[in-house]
Amino acid sequence: MAGHDHSHGGHGHGSHAHGSHAHGGHAHGGLGGHAHAPKDFGTAFAIGIVLNTAFVVIEAVYGYLSNSMSLVADAGHNLSDVLGLAAAWIAAILVRRRASARFTYGYRGSSILAALFNAVFLLIAMGAVIWEALVRLVHPEPVAGTTVMVVAAVGILVNGLTAWLFASGAKGDINVRGAFLHMVADAAVSAGVVVAGLVIQLTGLAWLDPAVSLVIAALVVWATWGLLRDSVAMSLDAVPPEISPDAVTDFLLERPGVAGLHDLHIWPMSTTSVALTVHLVMQEGHQAHRLPGNGFLTDTAEGLRARFGIGHATLQVEEAGGPACRLAQDCAA
Repeated sequence: MAGHDHSHGGHGHGSHAHGSHAHGGHAHGGLGGHAHAPKDFGTAFAIGIVLNTAFVVIEAVYGYLSNSMSLVADAGHNLSDVLGLAAAWIAAILVRRRASARFTYGYRGSSILAALFNAVFLLIAMGAVIWEALVRLVHPEPVAGTTVMVVAAVGILVNGLTAWLFASGAKGDINVRGAFLHMVADAAVSAGVVVAGLVIQLTGLAWLDPAVSLVIAALVVWATWGLLRDSVAMSLDAVPPEISPDAVTDFLLERPGVAGLHDLHIWPMSTTSVALTVHLVMQEGHQAHRLPGNGFLTDTAEGLRARFGIGHATLQVEEAGGPACRLAQDCAA
């Protein structure tokens, strides 16, 4: 969309770019870009929720009938994952809603909140598993090993299939990664329960049931910690770990005519899109940002997108009144 240029006194001149304008001696250019919409995992969420809800009911019933703490605990864990999947799915839908006058970025941030919810809820569920396992270690109870093995084997199939549905998006979207980790964790828990059931059937050692639960819970907590750390950082608008602020700064300072910069901010708008705002201080008399069509702003924004995955860049151009300098605080205002 073509932008509109305005000039108000001084020596500022408008630049032809999306959202560019000039005010009293300082040229300002804003160019907004948007990353591609996140892949739609609606079908994966629907299938995962239905399968896991059915399995929660089956596991809870047979866990109670077989007196298996590991099955009952895993049923509670699976219930937390159903809620987590529901939260992630709602967030994935909200991310696609249009921006409004009040929510100017739309609802993209809901995907970050869903990832955080997933991590916290999973850790809480594992806390409950650990507590019950410790109680059972002190007071072991007889367990129906065969029933435990059969039900847990079904769990491996259900959780493995659901994890596979999310595998393709686990690297590019932390919200989808949260769902993927939940399912992988469930499959691991179910595998451990199968092993425990087999050993209990062969040896009669009932304490193995809670012992295996403790080991699996520890592994799940370890795997979830990274998700919690990343989602908390995103919710606090931290620079995404895959982007180096120094590298972005160097790239911007290497642009033609740029003498310095300040007010550089890089933050995630969602689990799949990153935004940047910056004030670029131009060398006195340099005309790069005044070229017809404002190729300077367009090229800079495209470079940020291609090199760093920053899809929404807002660039404000200012003219320095002194000699060229690298750091913004050394530039003449």
